[in-house]
Amino acid sequence: MREPSIIETSEHVAIEGLTQVFDRATRPLTALSNVNLRVGRGEFVSVIGPSGCGKSTLLRLIGGLLQPTEGRVDLAGATPAEAQRRKAIGYVFQDPSLLPWRSVIANVTLPLQVNRRRRGEDRRRSPHDLLHLVGLSQFEGYYPRELSGGMQQRVALARALVFEPSLLLMDEPFGALDEITRRAMRYELLRIWQARLPDGQAGDGGSGRKTVVFVTHSIPEAITLSDRVVVMSGSPGTVRAVIDIDLPRPRDEDMETQPAFLDYVVRLRRLLGEG
Repeated sequence: MREPSIIETSEHVAIEGLTQVFDRATRPLTALSNVNLRVGRGEFVSVIGPSGCGKSTLLRLIGGLLQPTEGRVDLAGATPAEAQRRKAIGYVFQDPSLLPWRSVIANVTLPLQVNRRRRGEDRRRSPHDLLHLVGLSQFEGYYPRELSGGMQQRVALARALVFEPSLLLMDEPFGALDEITRRAMRYELLRIWQARLPDGQAGDGGSGRKTVVFVTHSIPEAITLSDRVVVMSGSPGTVRAVIDIDLPRPRDEDMETQPAFLDYVVRLRRLLGEG
């Protein structure tokens, strides 16, 4: 087990003393208390913990959707608000939130239409290239109602990548899917995360990989995807442990039956008090 503040790669996300208190009519609710965490550039880090421990709140604080009561979030020298303005953050939530009256390609194009910027002011990817990346090129003209849940999430992921964000925040993106689809989607996400840019040039951090902070309730999902897993305590949430996942990449479904994988499952369940 490593201390939450230690990391060998260059920092992308630095969280210090983060506390979040929500005002309520009866009494204040402390969702997070003194959270400290570092995430390296190009890392895939999952956050797990019991329901109500503040995992989604933490993600929203990193992304600048909430302002912390105490503490700070630094994104490679920028505040979350500054990173938002530079389109350096992409979001994928449990609900893909696709507009039903727009086709697949029109949903992916939407951020470009809403955020009209001067040419050259920011990096952006072709929606057609992104749909190819997520394996949906042949479905560009389809509408959300014509897609499966997993396909809708791939559209949402393509939309999140349209401005080439260096940081991708994912909040239970597969939580509403059936187990078979969910398992397939975790490997699809790994494929997309590991893919290089179309011209063969490395992207962020020289590896072509985004930094990903991924919230999940699934222990196998966290192990399969991650370089490290952050284990949160119960409410108010704080970082209980950060576990290195020392499994080789690329990863496949056969890995989930290996003793090393199962050892991580047992270890994380014990930390969560599940066994």
